Amino acid sequence: MSTLKKRGGKKGAVATTTSSIELPEDDKVVSVEKTDSEFKYWLGLMLVTGLAIYTRFNKISIPDKVVFDEVHFGKFASYYLERTYFFDLHPPFAKMLIAFAGWLIGYSGKFKFDNIGDSYIDNSVPYIAYRALSAIQGSAIVPLIYLTMKNLKFSIPACLLSSIIVCFDNAQVADSRLILLDATLNLSVALTMFTYTKFSTFRKQPFSQDWWIWLIATGVSLSCVISTKYVGVFTFVTIGLAVLHELWILLDYKKGLTLVEFSKHFFSRFFALIIVPFTIYLFWFYLHFAILNKSGPGDSFMSSEFQETLSESPLAKFSKPVKFYDTITIKHKETDAFLHSHEFVYPLRYEDGRISSNKQQVTCVFDPDSKEHLDANNHWVVEPASADVQKGVDIFTNDVIRLRHAGTNGYLLAHDVASPLKPTNEEFIVVHGEDAQAHYNETLFRLRDAEGGSNKNKNRRKLVKTKASPLRIVHVDTVVAMWTHDDEVLPDWGFGQQEVSGNKKIQQTDNIWTFDNIIGLQAGDKRSQYVPKEVKKIPFLKKWWELQGLMFHHNNILTSEHPFASQPDSWPLALSGVSFYNDNDLRRQIFFTGNIVGFWSEVAFLAIYLGLLLADQISRRRDVYILSDKARSRLYNTLGFFFVGWSSHYFPFYLMNRQKFLHHYLPAHLIAALFTGGIVEFLCTNNSRINDGTPKGVNKIKISLLVALLSGGIVWFFFYFRPLTYGDVSLTVEEVKARQWFDIKLHYAK
Repeated sequence: MSTLKKRGGKKGAVATTTSSIELPEDDKVVSVEKTDSEFKYWLGLMLVTGLAIYTRFNKISIPDKVVFDEVHFGKFASYYLERTYFFDLHPPFAKMLIAFAGWLIGYSGKFKFDNIGDSYIDNSVPYIAYRALSAIQGSAIVPLIYLTMKNLKFSIPACLLSSIIVCFDNAQVADSRLILLDATLNLSVALTMFTYTKFSTFRKQPFSQDWWIWLIATGVSLSCVISTKYVGVFTFVTIGLAVLHELWILLDYKKGLTLVEFSKHFFSRFFALIIVPFTIYLFWFYLHFAILNKSGPGDSFMSSEFQETLSESPLAKFSKPVKFYDTITIKHKETDAFLHSHEFVYPLRYEDGRISSNKQQVTCVFDPDSKEHLDANNHWVVEPASADVQKGVDIFTNDVIRLRHAGTNGYLLAHDVASPLKPTNEEFIVVHGEDAQAHYNETLFRLRDAEGGSNKNKNRRKLVKTKASPLRIVHVDTVVAMWTHDDEVLPDWGFGQQEVSGNKKIQQTDNIWTFDNIIGLQAGDKRSQYVPKEVKKIPFLKKWWELQGLMFHHNNILTSEHPFASQPDSWPLALSGVSFYNDNDLRRQIFFTGNIVGFWSEVAFLAIYLGLLLADQISRRRDVYILSDKARSRLYNTLGFFFVGWSSHYFPFYLMNRQKFLHHYLPAHLIAALFTGGIVEFLCTNNSRINDGTPKGVNKIKISLLVALLSGGIVWFFFYFRPLTYGDVSLTVEEVKARQWFDIKLHYAK
């Protein structure tokens, strides 16, 4: 850590700032910039940039079909172009960039990227323009890696090695050639590392113009990261730890700063690295809402108040007040399935030996053609709890109702019998005649208001409308909420339909239902006439807060299994991957996996680094000081910064329960590439504190040979696995088998 110099003694002392990243000083070592000319640096930069453009743009039109997650992000771009509202787990910045590329070339967004393998050519989709956006961003990452190393005054071989690791990584290339968000995310991470290291070069000129420019640029880069994916918070952690380290040093009274001066340093960083990114983050959501002003597939995720802010909303046309004795359909919000019953009964004994009531089944059904309303077994008549209530009286939340099944004329009932799939939940059945009268109290249900997904409005009385009123249907007698789920379905006796049961955890957000449609409205009923409604407005921050909560909720429940999901322990060694695309006719495929030579090299040098730290600490405990002060500073500060960055982008995934894939490792891989170039230079440098006549600085022959050896292996692997990265070559069975390294399972291996 560089020392803050004081001028003129204690009185009126002026201190320069400090940094957690150590830069070489000309008066301490023979720095590489004295021997590596600026021209050679820029020559190396042009070389890696040209290689990056080649690897990203080569054969970018292949395949001319929808690949992997292009089904999602291409679809979202089309929704933006048509201005129809959709819901996604990720912030809007990168998705809007993709849509912007389509808008620039005048595309209408008519193609919806529904299925992997759909033809772009047949549907006249400008997919090359979309993919070119990713390729441009992916190409820009490589020179940024090079320039970040140059910022820290690493030698040309070190800059080249870090760049080559990224340039020829199969996973980085694959993610930079398709319509995905990862190119934007990785570019934003690389840009953050570049701008922050550039900012650190002006640490001796605090509050100067250049100091402010690069500090603000770091904040803008951070905003791009978090506005693309929420894993961008790991980049905030990386920069945040570095900034806290700087501030801790500055707080030392020996540095000569008054508390007022220290406060200026603190609040300037707080403004640039917290306020600026958050403001820009909010701006993208403001633009998101401004563009998506029409009703679309995302409506059902939002509250009725939110939906009424969208033009052409189905709520305006189809939302009707529900009255007693109406025949309705009832829809589960989480699964889009409809409450259903039929004449078949639960088996007397389940597969696990438990006994059931052997009464009429209650299930949920989902029809992808949206024709559930045509089936009488999905129809329910809403009756009041008291016979005194007349037909045609409006229904409000907090009312107690009975539900009569129109198809079999029985009443919905919940009782203290275990449900088929969830033994801790209550069974739902339909009962008839005397049974219905004898168990009258068990057929009563209370409609709780579930607006916003919370339980705080449960006692509020509000007019119940179709599609617009989220409800918890709570059993009066046993106080359980009606619930269904689609992660496991009923066996053959239940026709593979969804189980309906009573959930004791009433407050759960997946207990929410809506009355979807009123069946058989008469022509004379005023509700059958469409009266256009004015589109409502609600404050931006209220819309943002609602969407933010839903995004976090759905991110947290994304725990279902996926055949290509993987755990973090397999990522650093690229032990597995993801099948992106298969062409059965030509026997071609795109398989997403990392460059194993590059990945393993990174892990090896990370392990060596930990060994160096341990050896240094042990030797110093025995009063043996091997490394020079400058070398120790480089080891602990600059390389430590990269190591912390890699750790911050990797280890938090062990704490997550959601689905995880290899592409989640790519930001950590970028930072590990920076680290690898730096540690290789460190190992090829005379770091001894003993002046034995050996030249100080980098041993150019040694580092050149080591970089050439590593780069050769990385480039070889890239081209060996190239057919699986580009999907443009048909391999023989033997060639496919030869590439099934570790846990990699490829198609067409037989």
